[in-house]
Amino acid sequence: MMIAKTESEAYVTQLLEDLGAIGAERGGGITRLLYSESWRRAQSFLAERMEEAGLEVRYDRVGNLYGRLPGKSPEAPVILTGSHVDTVRSGGKYDGAYGIAASLAAVRELKNRYGQPKRTLEVVSFCEEEGSRFPLAYWGSGSVSGAHPLELADTAEDPDGVLLGDAMREAGFGREDQPDPRRRDIAAFIEVHVEQGVILERTGDDIGVVETIAGQRRYIVTLEGEANHAGTTPMSMRLDALAAAAEMMLVLEKAASRAGEPLVATVGRMKTAPNIPNVIPGTVEFTLDIRHLSETLLTGFCEAVLGKFRSIAERRSVGFSIQTALLSRPVPMDPLLTGKLEQICRERGLAYRRMMSGAGHDAQSFSSLCPTAMLFVPSRAGISHSPGEYTAPEHLATGAQVLTEMLHELAYTDA
Repeated sequence: MMIAKTESEAYVTQLLEDLGAIGAERGGGITRLLYSESWRRAQSFLAERMEEAGLEVRYDRVGNLYGRLPGKSPEAPVILTGSHVDTVRSGGKYDGAYGIAASLAAVRELKNRYGQPKRTLEVVSFCEEEGSRFPLAYWGSGSVSGAHPLELADTAEDPDGVLLGDAMREAGFGREDQPDPRRRDIAAFIEVHVEQGVILERTGDDIGVVETIAGQRRYIVTLEGEANHAGTTPMSMRLDALAAAAEMMLVLEKAASRAGEPLVATVGRMKTAPNIPNVIPGTVEFTLDIRHLSETLLTGFCEAVLGKFRSIAERRSVGFSIQTALLSRPVPMDPLLTGKLEQICRERGLAYRRMMSGAGHDAQSFSSLCPTAMLFVPSRAGISHSPGEYTAPEHLATGAQVLTEMLHELAYTDA
């Protein structure tokens, strides 16, 4: 079976347009941070679309949104598909949102064409994946898998000092009468996503079948020097926290370049204090994001780089501390499900390639819980986390088509 491409294209494109208007900024870009007003409106919008599609709608305690199409065997584990509704600051309209739109399009089409499935199908809009507001990522899918205990909500703060738990309760969640987010009834999780890279566009392939999601380490480094007058403090007597940070960043860049692909390392955010033009920076805080497919190589690189950071701090007599924000191991996708995706592509004459994901995704939260698979569609110029994010409607439709076939096989057949 195959969903009509024009119908899929129109439905997914319109859904993304409507969803993209929620949290849109004047200068371009979309911001939907966890538990913000734009986040609440986006989840409410999706709940309405799920109801229109004839699905049973519910939220769990952390704000994950589900649309359920009950199967003929209610005791059978659930086939789950979807992605995340939150964005980075001033992000694009495809990251995360496309996975929800394609999943809703697929389940809607299957229901309209084939009626009740043998096994229950659910579309999920995870409350959070990006880590853009609070210093943790995958709050939605991690709460489902049990990787993130609910107690974390009482310790994580956003940059304004708001506790995750307080923000969650303000948004209407976190109550004990709401369903526990942890699930043990999922037979498989399938996620479709824009690539966020340039490989598929350059190779001309229609679909990327993900083999492995790279491991990821995130740290917050804090340096304590001494704030002093920029005009009266000799260079030899300075305890400049920003100069120390700059040296560390150059060491990081050189080490990552020497390590070679697929390792990548990034300093994405930095705060200085007192942040005054004529005062030597006394305190600097910066983030560190390091990724690799090999857990052994990732661990070795991180230990070596952080050791060099400590040496720089000691030589400059600057205080050094580090907080671990994320430890994510490389996650292989399920071979059987991956093979099914390949078979669908071959049968439909779609050009595909096996590939890794350098970006983290909700799918990696499920590897310890159930068989998991992931597929990519091309991204123009590989641009992501930016208003310039774009995937052509025909590619959006192709991804939705492959997902529809996959869900049909898993939920409607005896395979």
